[in-house]
Amino acid sequence: MTGSVEIRILPKYLEDHAYLLKKLSTRLGVSKIKIRSWRIIKRSIDARKSPVKYVLRVQYSTDTLLGEGLHPIPYEPVSSDKKVVIVGAGPAGYFAALRCIELGLQPLVLDRGKDVRARRRDLRQIQQFHNVNPDSNYCFGEGGAGTYSDGKLYTRAHKRGNVEKVLQILVQHGANRDILIDAHPHIGSNKLPGIIAAIRETIVSNGGEVHFDSCVKDFIVRDRRILGVLTDERSFLGAATILATGHSARDVYSICSKHEVSMTFKPFALGVRIEHPQRLIDEVQYRQADRDEHLPAAAYRLACQIKNRGVFSFCMCPGGLIVPTATAPGELVVNGMSLSKRDSPYANSGLVSAIDQNPGNDPVFGGMMYQKQLEQAFFNFGDGSQKAPAQRIPDFITGKISSDLPSSSYIPGIYSAPLHQLLPADIYHALREALQKFDQKMKGYITAEGQVIGLESRTSAPVRIVRDDQLCMSPMLRGLFPAGEGAGYAGGILSAALDGERVADATNAFLQ
Repeated sequence: MTGSVEIRILPKYLEDHAYLLKKLSTRLGVSKIKIRSWRIIKRSIDARKSPVKYVLRVQYSTDTLLGEGLHPIPYEPVSSDKKVVIVGAGPAGYFAALRCIELGLQPLVLDRGKDVRARRRDLRQIQQFHNVNPDSNYCFGEGGAGTYSDGKLYTRAHKRGNVEKVLQILVQHGANRDILIDAHPHIGSNKLPGIIAAIRETIVSNGGEVHFDSCVKDFIVRDRRILGVLTDERSFLGAATILATGHSARDVYSICSKHEVSMTFKPFALGVRIEHPQRLIDEVQYRQADRDEHLPAAAYRLACQIKNRGVFSFCMCPGGLIVPTATAPGELVVNGMSLSKRDSPYANSGLVSAIDQNPGNDPVFGGMMYQKQLEQAFFNFGDGSQKAPAQRIPDFITGKISSDLPSSSYIPGIYSAPLHQLLPADIYHALREALQKFDQKMKGYITAEGQVIGLESRTSAPVRIVRDDQLCMSPMLRGLFPAGEGAGYAGGILSAALDGERVADATNAFLQ
């Protein structure tokens, strides 16, 4: 007999295998000795009432030994001379490259930034010295924006592809097996660099190429077909080109426009980062003055409608840090990240308002120009550094400059400022009303111990590069396959990876 059942346990028993087996045998109504093997296949936390419990889905067998649930892909060196240029070494680009190898195509991956190890020096320059390298920062470089901004792997995009396969590939390259069973899997920005470097090694050792410091300056086009790309140093030719540049590569849209590639405005969201003491979020969510040592830092997800405008928490980082994510000098942008242990004393989340209508005059680039103007305005309001304007939450709601500020995880530093005036009026009013609704859902969310910090503006790309729904190819430029967040078809690590795989499959079909 083989099957699966759900059991609920107190957190202290999570690692007690003898207790779990006893609980399983009781749930099944059979002796422990009759259960030949078992394993946890799904794990979540139910904090709706006290006491907080883990909810486990356990697979069992009384007949056979269950496997570990690991399914590594046996990558083999490519023998085909068909080359696919992949622009971008983020999750869409790297997973497209891995899929190309599976399909026997040779991927040539280009990234404007540096490898994960060298990239750290540029992140330190932003954090400590406020210097932004426009080609190597929190958004640009190997692994893309997700590498140093948490590594959350939750997605609703299950219809887009095989989520389990993507998780398995990450485990195959060094991720903790827990991501295969957690309801909201997370890797951590301290663990991701090693995993990404291992993925690169798989690509290179199987005949692919990865080139860093290779910013694409133009496409090579003949008779409305893309033949490859140009960088400052050389040209890269391929039978097809996958464009997977991430949500912040604004210059790539200009190249697309030059070659009359169809693009449209895409809805996005914009607002602030909200930061609380983690102990406060723990107390609200778990109803415990001191969090149980066997429970992770508590998270939350909040959303509401304000006058037909969506307002929601975004990229919530329990036990996390706020980081500077500008991609050019003269901009101020913040985002959140956390390490694998999520042991920072702070919790932060984006608090953003949806922008569904084009806020500018340009029919395609109105949203992007709006983003950029606000990022520059926030930077120019300050002292020319990456210090960020901040306001205590009650003061933000009442429209009052804070006389002082709580401590913050944001290393470049914060200063008191009128965010209620710096933000566009419609965005501010939506956030202010949403905060009061959120406080009804999470009593204590509005507190002087918390603060808002701006500007959170890179939630997603405000431009979509048009592609055929089935072929995944630009209808205006044969052989060009827009992919991932930058093309407007993904919204996170997992969905970008899934889209990369899908586009690689479409590329293979095109080349047959």
